[in-house]
Order: sequence, then structure tokens, then C-alpha cells
Amino acid sequence: MKKVLLTGMIGTLFAVSCSSANQAQNARADFMKLKGSWEISSVDYDKQYKIKPFDEGADAQCFVGSQWNLVPNNNTGSYALAGGGDCPTVTRAIKFDVSKDKEFSFKVIDAGVKAKNVTAGYVLDFQNQTPTSFTLVQNVPFEGKILKVYYNFTKK
Repeated sequence: MKKVLLTGMIGTLFAVSCSSANQAQNARADFMKLKGSWEISSVDYDKQYKIKPFDEGADAQCFVGSQWNLVPNNNTGSYALAGGGDCPTVTRAIKFDVSKDKEFSFKVIDAGVKAKNVTAGYVLDFQNQTPTSFTLVQNVPFEGKILKVYYNFTKK
């Protein structure tokens, strides 16, 4: 009886361990698919509000057409706003990650500053990943409610 119980426990532990390992491998594979150049094809939100994301001082629509380069093997990247009209021309280095809970987090790394010394950043929901697109959703608190901003990315 003890052998049967012990064998059942070991089998259960092995199954749970393999399941967790497979989930971790799948999450890592999805993360690695972010490698390359991306463009924000659209930014969707309730237009009655003025949204200025990521402390750039620019309207969210300035991010349409922005170029994002992501390098998952070392969690680095950059984004660039082309400028024009009321939009600034900006290029920023970033350090990023995607959690197992599908949260895309990044922090801006200024020249001469080490990433470990940057304590502020942004956390967005990571959604709808395909080989050629994904969406980041930013939850912006405003007057007691949450405004959602959808950044729709396409592969370049």
C-alpha cells in the first residue's frame, strides 16, 4: 500500500513539474518572438481625453508610426518617435520584460545610466500576440476610473 501511495505521489509531482516546465518554455518561446523591429500601427482610446504616455509630453497619437526595436535575449530595446506637427522627435533606450502573467514592463534608460539604477517604469497588459502583431494595453487612472489605451504593434 505504501509503495502504491508513494508511486502515485511521485507520478503526480512529475506531472506537475513537467506541466510547469512546459508553461515556462512556452512563455519563453512567446517572449523570444518579440525579437525584431515593430511599429505602432494605431493607438486606440477614448478621444475625449488627452493622453500623454510614457512621460514624453506628447499626445498618444504621436506614437502612431513609432519604431520599436526589441531584443529579448538581453531584454533591451529602443523606441523612436518620428516627430512632425506637435510631436517631438525622440529616441529612447529601454529595458523590458514580459511576465508569466502577460504583463509587458519597461523602463527608459538614459545615456550613461545603468538599468539597475532606474527604479521607475511602466507596466502594460500584453495581449493578442501573433507572429506579426501584438497589443499593449495601458491602464491610465483618471478621476477615479481607469482609461484604457491600446497600442497595436505590427512587425516590420
